[in-house]
Amino acid sequence: AGMEGLSVGSVLLTGCDGGLGLGLLKGLLEQPSPPRHIFAACLDPQGKRLARIVACPQTLLSLADVTDPNSIKAAVRKVQAEVGSAGLNLLINNSGTTRRSTLATETAENMSLVYTTNTIGPLQTSQAFLPLLKEAAEAEGQREMSCSRAAIINISSILGSIEVAEAWQERQDICYRCSKAALNMLTKCLALEYGSSGILCVSVDPGHVTPPLEQGMGPVTLEESVRGVLQLLAQLSATNNGTFWDWRGQRLPW
Repeated sequence: AGMEGLSVGSVLLTGCDGGLGLGLLKGLLEQPSPPRHIFAACLDPQGKRLARIVACPQTLLSLADVTDPNSIKAAVRKVQAEVGSAGLNLLINNSGTTRRSTLATETAENMSLVYTTNTIGPLQTSQAFLPLLKEAAEAEGQREMSCSRAAIINISSILGSIEVAEAWQERQDICYRCSKAALNMLTKCLALEYGSSGILCVSVDPGHVTPPLEQGMGPVTLEESVRGVLQLLAQLSATNNGTFWDWRGQRLPW
């Protein structure tokens, strides 16, 4: 899938309030064949920042708080009304939050708040959209597993890799590291459970550690990160189910 880019019928992207979410949204719209339906979930009730960027017909602004099951249910209904029996091809769980902390200053409040958004949010969103993802997998049943058919992409972080334990001196952020390590386990669980339905599940580190910790470690720009992630998504297949990748297309250890 070289220059053709990522070709996908419908995408739901959470965490579109800024940063990577907004970047991925723009990147999806700029693909050679952009999705017919893009559902951008954001917390800003008016979606003002989104409206400025994406005044285009295939984008439906769906307002979803991934920590609130009722908000997710409402988003599912909106998506279902638009996509019908074609289902939802791609769910990108990008909602995330962090609190700066060290081991000495970490609190139960931080831990629980960050885990609720970063780990429970993607769990609830994946559970709720499963029927629509299954429909998409069946509708495209003759195709191999891919993001074009049916996939859940969890936006994770190398800071959640237990083996790499990167950048400990620069940022301990225990709550964030633990939530992303747990998100990676969730990716594995989703892959084990949903793989037989033709749904691909992968964790992706967008490398967007701001600022980059040392030369050559993270992408120089948000654009570079987005380009890399979308290129990776275009190439994922069944052999990648339940694995962890970075924006450069390199496999990461759990």
